[in-house]
Amino acid sequence: MDFKNKNLIIFDFDGTLINSIPDLTLAVNKMLKHYQASPLTIEEVTPFIGNGAMPLVKRALAKGLPQKELTEDFLDEAYQVYLAAYEAETCKDTFMYPGVLETLNDLKNKGYKLAICTNKPYGFIEPILDKLEIKAFFDLWVGEDSLPEKKPHALPLHHLVVAMQTTVENSIMVGDSKNDILAAQNAKMDSIGVSYGYNYNENIADYHPNVVVDAFSELQNLL
Repeated sequence: MDFKNKNLIIFDFDGTLINSIPDLTLAVNKMLKHYQASPLTIEEVTPFIGNGAMPLVKRALAKGLPQKELTEDFLDEAYQVYLAAYEAETCKDTFMYPGVLETLNDLKNKGYKLAICTNKPYGFIEPILDKLEIKAFFDLWVGEDSLPEKKPHALPLHHLVVAMQTTVENSIMVGDSKNDILAAQNAKMDSIGVSYGYNYNENIADYHPNVVVDAFSELQNLL
């Protein structure tokens, strides 16, 4: 696949650029502790990640409090407990995957515009970018609450294309989750799947991205 015509690269965040599972698990377990529930392991929390913060909270509560009726009021309360817990530990143990820093630098030097499209709440994106010292690489980012729709809907990708003054044909989505690949397909955009992230314990190749890479650094040769 020849991606030489691209000028905008849109990245997913969690599971693609960063491994945030330790801090997400910590926040989930602080929420569960608030309700006297037993903590979950990283392995248990990992498949819950990808659709946004509220689905993560609902899945964690269903696992940790199986007898509890998850009413709308209870979920809203638990969601606020979770958000406060995650805000306190947004980037304690979160880290970049191998090759991310070098590859972002390479792509930026090649003249690509770089953006982030994530289902993480918008307010958590910039603090992580700041802490990891990679904010300067990105021209724009959107979170799950930035627009009326989130991935796998096409709207966030179309929004970034317009905002960055390019076209779908000249853009590409890079992500580890089916939400990323489906969003790209819904937007009629090419996509690259990374195999090392957390895709609900499913193989990213099953969702038919244009290309699958096993390491982020492989993007340097593709783009």
